[in-house]
Amino acid sequence: MTSDTPDAPRGDVASSGRGPGSRGRHGGLFARLRRRPSAVRSRGRRRLGAAVRLVAALMLAGGAYTVFAPGLQAQETNQLSAAAAEGKALFDVSCVSCHGSNLQGVEDRGPSLIGAGSAAVEFQVGTGRMPMARQEAQAERKPALFTSDQIRQLGQYVQEMGGGPQLPAGDDLAAGGDIAQGGQLYRVNCSQCHSFGGGGGALSSGKFAPNIRVATDRQIYAAMLTGPQNMPVFGDNQLTPDQKADIIAYINEALKEPNDPGGFNLGRYGPSTEGVAVFLVGIVALVFACLWIAGKS
Repeated sequence: MTSDTPDAPRGDVASSGRGPGSRGRHGGLFARLRRRPSAVRSRGRRRLGAAVRLVAALMLAGGAYTVFAPGLQAQETNQLSAAAAEGKALFDVSCVSCHGSNLQGVEDRGPSLIGAGSAAVEFQVGTGRMPMARQEAQAERKPALFTSDQIRQLGQYVQEMGGGPQLPAGDDLAAGGDIAQGGQLYRVNCSQCHSFGGGGGALSSGKFAPNIRVATDRQIYAAMLTGPQNMPVFGDNQLTPDQKADIIAYINEALKEPNDPGGFNLGRYGPSTEGVAVFLVGIVALVFACLWIAGKS
């Protein structure tokens, strides 16, 4: 009896959960619950402070860009030469709608001019092919809308912005050219499209090779360098500058001012017109010969 009496209170205390360890556990839980609101408030303050600092940084960056961006743009504009700056003014008025503000081109309107160079500008604008009034199978030659100085300025702007092939200086690009060698090169590389007489000819899909007898030395050289429309590019790896001079010399001497040793040239269109003329003349001669023989018999 005496041994069971002391054990009952201890069992009651343990079963009720009011021992020292139990009080410690409940005390820690209550302490954590009391501290939680302050921890939440501190995290909220940190997040709010980070958001305020981010907004301030963005405002500072935007303000700095607003202040310094015009100066940077002016600095980029000042890097252009005087001729290129004049060309940019012309480009922004007459060319930007098709070729883009950065020469990147506009889809279904005009190609990119990056890498075209001043040679392409001189050919396309100098022959009146650009600007085009509308999209066609091929741009046709027409009177130029810009003066020679304006064409040079446009070419300089495109050259400085995008780079590309350039023409040699001067107007006489056939100086020192070998006419005989130029004739051989012309017949191998050019006559298939431009005909043996230089008058041009029809190609597929409404395109054609133009008459090169009306082109200047610089226009012929630029066409070989840039390959406009269906024409292949004849860079310095395909035809050296001396060979280009030979071809231009041959065109100037043999095609622009031919001697026509065979008589009437029939427009120098090649064997087609000559064959038609021979056929018609021959048939008429045969008919009259037959009539004359019949009359004599």
